[in-house]
Amino acid sequence: MNALQVLKQYFGYEQFRKHQKEVIENILKGRDVFVLMPTGGGKSMCYQIPAILSEGVMIVVSPLIALMKDQVDALRANGIPAEFLNSTVNPEEQQLILQKAAKGEIKLLYVAPERFNVRGSNFLEFLKSIKISGFAVDEAHCISHWGHDFRPDYLELSRLKSIFPNVPMVALTASADQETRTDIVDKLKLAAPAIFVSSFDRPNITYDVRNSINPFDALLDILNEHEGDSGIIYTLKRNDTESLAEELSKAGFNAIPYHAGLDPITRARHQEMFLKDKVNIVVATIAFGMGIDKPNVRLVIHMNMPKNIESYYQETGRAGRDGLPSRAILFYNRADINTLSYFARIEGNERQSEIMMNKLYQMADFCQASTCRRAYLLEYFGEKTGDYCGNCDVCLNEFEKEDITIIAQKALSAVYRLNEQFGSGMVVDFLRESKSKRIQPWMRNLKTYGVGKDLSKEAWMTYMDHLISKGYLERSGDAMPVLKLTQKAHPVLKGKERVIIRVQKQEAPVPQLRKEADYDKQLMNLLREQRKLLADRENVSAYIILNDTTLIEMSTYYPQKMDDLDQITGFGKMKKARYGNVFLEVVIDYCKKRGIASQMHKKRYSAKSSKPKVKTKNRNGKNLTAAFSYEMFRKGKTISEIASLRGLQTTTIVGHLVDFVESGEIKPDELVNNQKIPIIKNVLNEHPSTTLLREIKDALGENYSYDEIRVVKAALESNKI
Repeated sequence: MNALQVLKQYFGYEQFRKHQKEVIENILKGRDVFVLMPTGGGKSMCYQIPAILSEGVMIVVSPLIALMKDQVDALRANGIPAEFLNSTVNPEEQQLILQKAAKGEIKLLYVAPERFNVRGSNFLEFLKSIKISGFAVDEAHCISHWGHDFRPDYLELSRLKSIFPNVPMVALTASADQETRTDIVDKLKLAAPAIFVSSFDRPNITYDVRNSINPFDALLDILNEHEGDSGIIYTLKRNDTESLAEELSKAGFNAIPYHAGLDPITRARHQEMFLKDKVNIVVATIAFGMGIDKPNVRLVIHMNMPKNIESYYQETGRAGRDGLPSRAILFYNRADINTLSYFARIEGNERQSEIMMNKLYQMADFCQASTCRRAYLLEYFGEKTGDYCGNCDVCLNEFEKEDITIIAQKALSAVYRLNEQFGSGMVVDFLRESKSKRIQPWMRNLKTYGVGKDLSKEAWMTYMDHLISKGYLERSGDAMPVLKLTQKAHPVLKGKERVIIRVQKQEAPVPQLRKEADYDKQLMNLLREQRKLLADRENVSAYIILNDTTLIEMSTYYPQKMDDLDQITGFGKMKKARYGNVFLEVVIDYCKKRGIASQMHKKRYSAKSSKPKVKTKNRNGKNLTAAFSYEMFRKGKTISEIASLRGLQTTTIVGHLVDFVESGEIKPDELVNNQKIPIIKNVLNEHPSTTLLREIKDALGENYSYDEIRVVKAALESNKI
């Protein structure tokens, strides 16, 4: 078999995701590879398929015991022989597993990094005696001091290339900035590796950051909106996980705590209950990795700010791994910065402390930003993007301008007169005429002492955050940072430049979760019930039987025959043989009682059609999904109706139709009021160099939408107006 045949037979997918095929080919050629791919992007398949196609056993290094079990259960369900070695496996079982590896009876062996330390020298000797197809180092950022989750045990892996120079090694991570990537390659001693960096974008996740005002009441509202959905709630302290889980249980929600302080048996039981959908909400500390591979998590909620953007990205990435619409909500309280700064400082390692503090402040900047959340995340990881995603709290809410020039002058003057020697807290106390002993006598005699006492401390801290994020102030590089003026601050102090910020018009509602694709909800529930029966019988997580994406396709196309399952995503050869008839019986019985005919012809068309029925000149090539939106538009459907029918956002549909504006198949006045077009066109011509739609929107005012601007901009750039 080749890689694509393995993908279909064992995993039930028709095509690879971005970079998967290239990664697999390089590993099969014996080359070292570095893979940076977002959570849910298909990293594990990058080494699982080479393992199936190669002679010997693939050694997979994973730091998370629970994730090992999940991966092995999923592989076995697909008919792939795999095992794991960790502290949960007794010595007798471990010997049996090693014997199977020596005989070539398993394809993948998952182990913890501790296996490679000095005490694990026997394991290294064992590896020298068997045929190894490759080493896969998962969560590879753990080997780097620059990474957000450094683990000393990972450093032991640096010996592997010298011991096994001809065995290919693949390093995989979902969250690493450029310094961390370079360090991973260096520490693992990868030999001229092929490097693959996928997009960090998770378009199915709605990002939302909210001020921490009555967070528990807001949390209850969110959970009520998502009754029955799986969710992870992160808190800062172990006690908080216990108390919050208890409060949620009293409020009628099925919630359990999960943290490192629980005894191992309780912790394992709670995790298993969550994975097997026996409870739908787990409350966990952000300091303890869940290590789960559960694809149907719909909510990830942070009750406190994470310690860095990498952690936030990785934790929110546990939502929507199946690609379905999901939500990431963060309740921000700047007091969290003080608490987290304690954990960020590493005794006896000033440089590491400085790295961690800088990452903490970057996380705070993300929370305080008034720009697109998704754009901020992607740019942090070095990915260029637009400034409007249409699926975060900033993009989904209205903002207005506020002139804070006088406030800025007071703040910048205070920093200057305090000789740029103090942090935000001290500067704000000085501005507010604090009587604290920290305010020394010489400070009380300064001109700016007390000039800001008309504003609250919270208001001042917010304004200071704005001045930092807009580049008028910068923090020093020390572990205890102080504020310093930038060159940008001097024109403001001299009265030559005004400071304008964007503020939300009112406390915004939590953005609504994007609507899921249109499918038969009743049938979906019946299929879920059947899946749970099978999962309980086999003592595995429900998604290991079939994931939600597969059940949704069955609830959309009503397959009636075994051959139909070849067209349903997720039905590989093994799962079709084991579960096909069971699920088909549910569908056939449901359809028979309601007189519903199979819709598999629609599925076959969408899977097999290489071209849309209409001509499109999309700059990204011909696009079938855009063509479907165009066909519906031409049949008289409104943008809102198309979005509702397709389970997409209206801004996504506008994006589809913009392609046809560029090609001339849709005229701009079909989407935008004729009177608005020349006004938008004039403003666009007045800002020829800007790539920021926000600047155009601010110039036009609240009567003009981003979608209208996008349409006119596309027509203007393609010379259609």
